[in-house]
Amino acid sequence: MFDKFKQLGELKKMRDEALRIQKELASEKVEINEGDIKIVISGDQKIQELQINGEDQSHLLDVLNKAIKRSQEVAARKVQQMSGGLSGLLGK
Repeated sequence: MFDKFKQLGELKKMRDEALRIQKELASEKVEINEGDIKIVISGDQKIQELQINGEDQSHLLDVLNKAIKRSQEVAARKVQQMSGGLSGLLGK
């Protein structure tokens, strides 16, 4: 029984660390300039700015960010299927 509590404590530590890293990533910025295209993206993979030929392309940001989010959700589902979720960690 104490083993289960220890495992839960370890899961909480891992979750807390993941949340801390997630916040750090959100504050990171990567800027790429190639030719007439400039993209600024955060470390958590959200496009912040897109310029083509010096013109702001903010109307594309939502669509691109939705596509990135959907691809991340697909990847997360695949990883979860491979690992069987958390059941292995909880001893089920």
